Amino acid sequence: MITIDGARPPYDVGSAPSIVITGAPEGLVLGIGARPGCPAAAVRALLDRVAAEHGLDLALAQVATLDRRSAEPGLLAAVAPRVPYGFTVAELAAVAVPHPSGRVAAAVGTAGVAEAAALLAAGPGARLVVPKTAGAGVTAAVARRDGVP
Repeated sequence: MITIDGARPPYDVGSAPSIVITGAPEGLVLGIGARPGCPAAAVRALLDRVAAEHGLDLALAQVATLDRRSAEPGLLAAVAPRVPYGFTVAELAAVAVPHPSGRVAAAVGTAGVAEAAALLAAGPGARLVVPKTAGAGVTAAVARRDGVP
């Protein structure tokens, strides 16, 4: 198991290691799923829409995604100066998500990226405050850490 700031995983994820990223105001963690080559403008547009529709400030939210998407130029540009943490397919697949996708499972090997990454990175007792929301080649979900109103 991997932890940051001594935090523990949010729930039993079997043998899959877990990480907890801390430090974001309001305890928000942004999970992002994206197709390869997704442009920064598409990621920004979705994040702006999610923030506006849900009254959230995502400017300092921690970011998590699938490990093989964490270095995508469009994603990096959209969330800079933050650097997304990348979870493996096995880590993400160990998280039960409320909105699984057969298409995503066929493409990357796990039924959900955005929701699973947000929940896994947010840590123990995390809850989704924004379910998976789709944009042009990108999805986003927001989780809030336990104990943060």
